[in-house]
Amino acid sequence: MSIEVGSKVQGKVTGITNFGAFVELSGGTTGLVHISEVADSYVKDVNDHLKVGDQVEVKVLSEKDGKLSLSIKKAIDKPEGQTSTYSQRAPRQGRPNSYSKDSRPKSNFKPKENFEDKITRFLKNSEENLSSLKRNTESKRGGRGGRRG
Repeated sequence: MSIEVGSKVQGKVTGITNFGAFVELSGGTTGLVHISEVADSYVKDVNDHLKVGDQVEVKVLSEKDGKLSLSIKKAIDKPEGQTSTYSQRAPRQGRPNSYSKDSRPKSNFKPKENFEDKITRFLKNSEENLSSLKRNTESKRGGRGGRRG
């Protein structure tokens, strides 16, 4: 018997791993129910929801190279208008962004410095740093201005 994608079929759980459960379908074919497809709510451990030997109804999601991808949560018929528990959560309450465009302090505004101004400032600082460094190292090692005996 050929199993069609999208069909709902009965199966028996034959193995459980940390990433899902293997389900044997009619005709001896086996497919995997990924941990994300076991239940509508968050599943930390598959063993909390399934046991080896359980009879489950699964929906065939896809078939690739003889491997079946199955879902238990999509096989369950939900009443009209009901969605998964993830979308039933309360909407996230956003707090006001303290750094929004309108709330920035206006007094700290500085016009952008152009490249020439940056180079001029850098050269001035470099000259000052070099002269102070030169002055300090010469006095410590007895350079030109030191005493000669």
